[in-house]
Amino acid sequence: MKRIVLSFSLLACMSIAFAQDPSAKYAAQITGERLKQHLSIIAGPEMEGRETGTEGQRKAAAYIESQFKAMGLISVPSLNGYQQFYPLYQDSLQTTSLSAGGKDAVFGTDFITPLNSNETGKFKGKKLIFIGYGIDDKAYSDYTNVNVKGKVVMFFMGEPKKDGKFIISGTNRGSEWSFPGITKKLALAASKGAVGALVVSPQTETFNQRAVENGKKTGVYFPRPSGDKMVNYAMISHAFARSVIGDGFLFDSVLASAKRAEILKINGYEKKYKTGFSFTKYRTTINASNVVGVVEGTDKKDEYVFVTGHYDHLGMRNGKIYYGADDDGSGTCAVINMAEAFAKAAAEGNRPRRTMVFMTVSGEEKGLWGSEYYSDHPFFPLDKTSVDLNIDMVGRIDTERKTGDTLNYVYVIGHDKLSSDLPVINEGMNNKYTQLTLDYKFDDPNDQNRIYFRSDHYNFARKGVPILFFYDGMLKSDYHQPGDTVDKIYWDLYEKRTRMIFHTAWEMANRNDMLKRDTPLNMGSR
Repeated sequence: MKRIVLSFSLLACMSIAFAQDPSAKYAAQITGERLKQHLSIIAGPEMEGRETGTEGQRKAAAYIESQFKAMGLISVPSLNGYQQFYPLYQDSLQTTSLSAGGKDAVFGTDFITPLNSNETGKFKGKKLIFIGYGIDDKAYSDYTNVNVKGKVVMFFMGEPKKDGKFIISGTNRGSEWSFPGITKKLALAASKGAVGALVVSPQTETFNQRAVENGKKTGVYFPRPSGDKMVNYAMISHAFARSVIGDGFLFDSVLASAKRAEILKINGYEKKYKTGFSFTKYRTTINASNVVGVVEGTDKKDEYVFVTGHYDHLGMRNGKIYYGADDDGSGTCAVINMAEAFAKAAAEGNRPRRTMVFMTVSGEEKGLWGSEYYSDHPFFPLDKTSVDLNIDMVGRIDTERKTGDTLNYVYVIGHDKLSSDLPVINEGMNNKYTQLTLDYKFDDPNDQNRIYFRSDHYNFARKGVPILFFYDGMLKSDYHQPGDTVDKIYWDLYEKRTRMIFHTAWEMANRNDMLKRDTPLNMGSR
């Protein structure tokens, strides 16, 4: 009898506590068992590694959508459903030809035509002009006193250094003339009036079979329109470049300098030389998607708290499935389980003040495609988006971490950037509920791994939205390997991390003010 009375008393106390603190009540809905149920499906063999643009990715999207619907999350009206579709391209070569000095060049030996930076078209020129690296920048220019109008330009890929550092960036990292590089140079040549380009890679003497095949058909890629017209171009071999520019140019000497990224002493060299180029391709459009579910807020429903994670991974390679259980099945299922907890709270009369947006994105492994598309095509105003809490790998441990808290930590990235409110709220919720060690080592501006730029929060941050990124640091063991499987997840730690993020989201959704935007981003650029 005493046991029964004690049990009733305990239940009564728990009920009172939950009534006073609904965050604790709904965080309890997040369990290792529930996370495992979702993750066993998301990272199961039927999803085939969830590579963006494949049937496996589409199956994963359908599963996430079905879960959002079943929970009672609403869709975004402008999307006409739970998925934000974005286009991917795949190009196939149909025909190409290059004639120089009256001779026909041989595709695959003398030249190749990169498909994703050429468009169907042709050019002809009677004059050829060498313009170094093809750069025009306030710190360095190959176009000083050089007129390329109506001519075919020839230039090297890359950019020059001085005293061991790149001249334009002033650092050991290349500038935008290296990446995106070629598209920027082709757009510049077009703006200067050039009709076409012949491009030489200093490090590529001849074309290997992979380069030739890539010149016939691309993989799936994300279109990033530069907004500027570009000239078409052919990538040419060293031998062909030597024959085009002529012996008087001292090509081998200039090539040796370009290989060392030196300033080139010969520039603006011009000769009469007939060049003709023709190119046609066929483009296939493949849709990928971000999956979105919404819990509408109350008095502040026109302000938004995003919780994100990427659901894509690497697909299948040589018959092996890259399961991506931690990367980022763990983040995806954390988003799903948190959405479930918020939906239950709303159904029981504890709706958040701000609107909660749960978004799983694709294309992260390819280059943050899905989040980039969202940040450029937002369905909710970015200036009304208080924060993005991004979750990418929270189910395992950093095997390089040699401290006593190995089973009680999470790396938090972004705490000292964009908003001074971020660490105050996150640390407060963690201290109150979960007592994890919050490790900020990847917020060091000198972080060699550049983790801040490697997941989807970055595309919110580049638009000024405060972010926190939660991460387990698993960069060595099974990272991007077939062995990243469900059986290696640390379920108790995974549950604890997810609950901590839930509490942080709950507080940010229900506080009086949006997060301040008062702290500069001190990490440079991607």
